[in-house]
Amino acid sequence: MSTRCAVVGHPVAHSLSPAIHRAAYRALGLDWSYQAIDIAPGGLPEFVAGLDTSWRGLSVTMPHKADLVGLGTPDETVRRLGVANTWVRTPDGPVVANTDVEGLVLACRKHRVDAIDRVAVIGAGATARSALAGAARLGAGRATIVSRSLERSGQTLSLAVDLGMEVQWTPLDATLADQPTAADLLVSTVPAAALETLAEPLVAGVRTVFDVVYDPWPTPLAQAGRARGCEVIDGLDLLAGQAVGQVALMTGRQVPMEVLWAAAHQENLSRHRS
Repeated sequence: MSTRCAVVGHPVAHSLSPAIHRAAYRALGLDWSYQAIDIAPGGLPEFVAGLDTSWRGLSVTMPHKADLVGLGTPDETVRRLGVANTWVRTPDGPVVANTDVEGLVLACRKHRVDAIDRVAVIGAGATARSALAGAARLGAGRATIVSRSLERSGQTLSLAVDLGMEVQWTPLDATLADQPTAADLLVSTVPAAALETLAEPLVAGVRTVFDVVYDPWPTPLAQAGRARGCEVIDGLDLLAGQAVGQVALMTGRQVPMEVLWAAAHQENLSRHRS
């Protein structure tokens, strides 16, 4: 029986994870399968409960990252953040992990961003919490959360405090033009179009711009960052970086980030040519 893995989300047809993980299996000489499966919001627990023993692991994307937390034994990062992106079957039962945090660290280090003091995170959801924790690992002691709702940012603001950061909240609205964001690293976790009219003030006092989006690219934020001479990191780097940990957890073996990034980049190019 072939070993099976998949990425699950909604929507998920656009995902580059199949190309990444299949490249990893080729590099490791594994005859495993990996597919993309669309699961409607709220449907993840039932799907996981129905998996037979041929299934080894799942890469879990939005909107299921919070639901995944209760579907296995969580690692330390999951317990702290309340966010998971990886499900793996083990002899002792399923485990759930968060590889997004280390993925952000690997992506930043690829671009020689490895020591920061202040981070600004746009958005306050699951990916924002992972970005905040990744920035903390890079040394950030001060954080600004930029979002549309203070009320809905409570969990992310509390996490920053738990990570030992000085934290403030800034509204994501037109007032940004009067108070530009100052940060060593600016991480956007919101859709590209949401920042079309706010990109320039957001990057005004920033050294590195990290937009987790990879399609469409370049985003308005990335374009504004390049125009100001910022280092710009895109979602392909994050996708490859977090996959390093997923592959290791699922197979027990390591594949270099460069191999995974190349597979994602090639697949992304192929889609835009067709």
